[in-house]
Amino acid sequence: MAAHWPKTVGGQPRRSTSSSSGSVRAWGDPAVIARCGLPPIGPTTDPCLNVSGVDWVAHQLTDGVRFTTYGRSPAIEILVPNAYKPEPLLLPAFGEAVSAIPAGERHCQ
Repeated sequence: MAAHWPKTVGGQPRRSTSSSSGSVRAWGDPAVIARCGLPPIGPTTDPCLNVSGVDWVAHQLTDGVRFTTYGRSPAIEILVPNAYKPEPLLLPAFGEAVSAIPAGERHCQ
């Protein structure tokens, strides 16, 4: 996965994290955080959107939005702080990383 993470997200450069795992990356301040290797999520009532051919489930947090790929295993999670509104505009930056994981049978309806 490490080879597929974007160099910048929303014009923000990559920054260091406290994680020693290559599956966690961060960009900007406040940090946009990406994690790979999560279990796939099942059906949910949270909004599901398709961005550049990738299905994402959006879960509103108190300080931003958590986007999780839908229909891919393993899943990728992107935490986007409120400072980057509208948050979905950052998701295309992760297209190459997500495309490295084959899409399954589940898709946004």
